[in-house]
Amino acid sequence: MFERLGEAVYRWRRFIFVTTLIAMAVFAILGFRVIPNLDNGGFNDPGSDSVAVEKILQVDFDSPDADLIVAFKGGVSPDDESFAALGKSLTALISSVDGVKRVNSYWLTRSPTLKSSDGNGAVLLITYDPASAVSNSDITDEVKQIVRAADLGAMQVYLGGSSVVSQAITGQISSDLARSEAIAIPLTIMLLLIVFGSLVAAGMPLLVGLASIVGSFFVLYLLTYATDVSVFALNLVTGLGLGLGIDYSLLVVSRFREELASGRKVSTAVVRTVASAGRTVVFSGVTVALTLASMLFFPQFFLRSFAYGGISVVVFAVIGAVIVLPAALGLFGARINSLRIRRSVTRPNRGARWATLATAIMRRPWPVAVGCIAVLLLMAWPALGAKFGQIDERALPRENYSALDSAALAENFPGLGRAPIDIMVPAGVDAEAVAAYAARLSMVASIEGVDSPAGLFEGGARVGDQTGRAGLTSSGYSRLIATSAERPRSPEAEVVIAQLRAIPAPTAGVLIGGFAAQYTDSQQGIGRVLPWALGWVLASVLILLFLFTGSILLPIKAIILNILSLSAAIGVMVWIFQEGHLTWLVGDFVNTGTIDTSTVVLTAIVAFGLSMDYEVFLLSRIKEEYDRTGDNTSSVALGLQRSAGIITAAALLLAVNFAAFIPASVTNIKILGVGVTVAILLDATIVRLLLVPAFMRIAGRANWWAPVPLQRLHARFGLLDP
Repeated sequence: MFERLGEAVYRWRRFIFVTTLIAMAVFAILGFRVIPNLDNGGFNDPGSDSVAVEKILQVDFDSPDADLIVAFKGGVSPDDESFAALGKSLTALISSVDGVKRVNSYWLTRSPTLKSSDGNGAVLLITYDPASAVSNSDITDEVKQIVRAADLGAMQVYLGGSSVVSQAITGQISSDLARSEAIAIPLTIMLLLIVFGSLVAAGMPLLVGLASIVGSFFVLYLLTYATDVSVFALNLVTGLGLGLGIDYSLLVVSRFREELASGRKVSTAVVRTVASAGRTVVFSGVTVALTLASMLFFPQFFLRSFAYGGISVVVFAVIGAVIVLPAALGLFGARINSLRIRRSVTRPNRGARWATLATAIMRRPWPVAVGCIAVLLLMAWPALGAKFGQIDERALPRENYSALDSAALAENFPGLGRAPIDIMVPAGVDAEAVAAYAARLSMVASIEGVDSPAGLFEGGARVGDQTGRAGLTSSGYSRLIATSAERPRSPEAEVVIAQLRAIPAPTAGVLIGGFAAQYTDSQQGIGRVLPWALGWVLASVLILLFLFTGSILLPIKAIILNILSLSAAIGVMVWIFQEGHLTWLVGDFVNTGTIDTSTVVLTAIVAFGLSMDYEVFLLSRIKEEYDRTGDNTSSVALGLQRSAGIITAAALLLAVNFAAFIPASVTNIKILGVGVTVAILLDATIVRLLLVPAFMRIAGRANWWAPVPLQRLHARFGLLDP
């Protein structure tokens, strides 16, 4: 099959190359329009109780959470005539903005939570209309213009809320992306010149990588019209696009050079390259894509977006490496080595030093294996103390205007920082039963009070004689509002929600929502789905590697070793971002004492997929030699000799692309950069170069064993053989 593909690629090489350039131009023009359509949310579980409560607040109570907070701080009370006139004037102006549904303010409600703690400030709470055709970002910009145009004198203004934080994170990621590319691309070009040894050959990976990126941007652009897509997916697309483009191109170009050096014609070299390296690339791509597809199991569109972007990148990278790149090689032929910067490029690198290393390791496999495992376990140790949290405004750099304003709001308006916990009791429940339930809820240790239609409860007792409170009942529900002392998106808030939900409700169908509940439901949603996602990854890898090698033991070995290196990478992430080490190296960030759950899951899945990439690279050459010689020890040495240089170079180039995320200003992107970079380097060094030869020497001929029925099954898939 792959030989026929190689023949077709060579025959149509000019058409393929020209069509690719045209398609890249179209994809780039349309694909870069994706950025305004992206969302920085996606952390909530859409099927959870907390999301149901959010919908009830919008429909039954017509009081969704404010999207934008505008706070004014002056030297006089907001009850002062001039201050009040300013507040009322701005309330009216902002209320008339297209897309604004409601403006609540201190001057309308006289609520003490909308007044600063020192009595000299007041707040506007602005809610957007979800049915409006105007984007939240455009509404926010127009409100900002109104505020800036007002005659504020010496008064200070603070902007907060989800819309402003979302806009800040999106803008920061866009600028970080440009900075990451400015770092990664020059370094990548320099390394490509060193690795490939000629200007023409070094340009091939960039062609495949850029085609993968613009193609994936185009796919994401189309998907934004069908579903929500996270802005964070852009970083994965750029890092993975360049990385896989380089990995696959390195494998294909190296094999093409080997074929030319053996004296074969260009046409034959293309066919044999597609039949050998192309087959490996396809198998590797399928493995990586299926691993990334595990993120489709998660309900949060933050994680699903990485599956969309990641799978798109893999598909385009495989097409580029198996079809477009061989077509280009067919056009260039021996000129692939033109504009050389080193003379050895025309001679295949036999890599004798790697064979020497493998032979030395296989003489003493047990000490090497034990030592490497000990190092990885030591690095993984901090992961046992991981505390998981969720992204909020603290993911922004300290000096970001939105982070500064959010901190000022929390300091001057402490009532706003205590995000309420909303409890919805279905209509029809006796008023006294609702009151008794509110009293029980108020007895939870971290709950400061529970407001209900029957009054305010603190510590189990009703505070004053307050009945028939407005805004807490609808035709469908009675609303209880609990105030907690804990930060809503924290492990402590998760405990509070668990305690509230453990209290017997007066009827079935009681729902608990609010930011703390959204965080809790998101964490539990990830935990509920994680076993299925892991099962998908493990089953996919076991089946594919069996089809690739015909072995039972090698797929199991691959999974165990990858889990070891991945655990070490997670340990490093926790040690840096939760415990606060190495800030001088990774850059300053706000240490929350937790690490974002979704980012850890994302990093683990991406790193696992990329590690399988190198596993396939190495096993393809080892199996090729074993099929030829039947000698386990020599096939490992020769396989490492032929592939270790490619794996090391590919890992270094891929690590550079992900390491370029480390200087990013958004903490989540830093975590992704550190985690994937460490995982790649560990996998390409300790695992592939040391542990794999040691393990395969210890296992001996058992590496290639399979029960007779499975041998027959493998034999039926002859098209997968070299």
